[in-house]
Amino acid sequence: MREALDRILDGHLPYPAVVVRPYGELVAANAAFGVLTEGAAPELLEPPVNVLRLALHPDGMARRVVNLPEWGRHITGSLRDRARRSPDPALDEFIAELDGYVPDMEPSADHLGFAVPLRLRAGADGPASSELRLITTLTSFATAVDVTLSELRLEAFLPADEETAMILARRN
Repeated sequence: MREALDRILDGHLPYPAVVVRPYGELVAANAAFGVLTEGAAPELLEPPVNVLRLALHPDGMARRVVNLPEWGRHITGSLRDRARRSPDPALDEFIAELDGYVPDMEPSADHLGFAVPLRLRAGADGPASSELRLITTLTSFATAVDVTLSELRLEAFLPADEETAMILARRN
């Protein structure tokens, strides 16, 4: 199964993709994952890596996320939906932790909520930096017979525009 997951992840190159357990624990990532982890504190990258914490922690991706309030609330909102469907005190604690990392926001008139692109600064600060615009897709292995496999989610970070596609193609 691990070989199959690795082939799926590699098939998403040059775009970042990860396989996670419930609540964001990293199982596997492809080689492009580094674009997301650039500059993250080493302790956030020590196993077991939690990609949701990595995404929203001030020492993780958060300092590079241009639209952190909107994107962060999108993540915590999805977790809240899960907590309503399957109550779990540990998940409630995790949501509270993540909420503490995300700035408050007032949704604008054009806020969709269900489709929030990730706007991420990449590369060096200053004129050499670029902004990646990524949309994410989540895939579950819903037909899996194995319970552990059925809990896994594949999250792919795909370019939302041609410029992002070109930047990622050059990097990987």
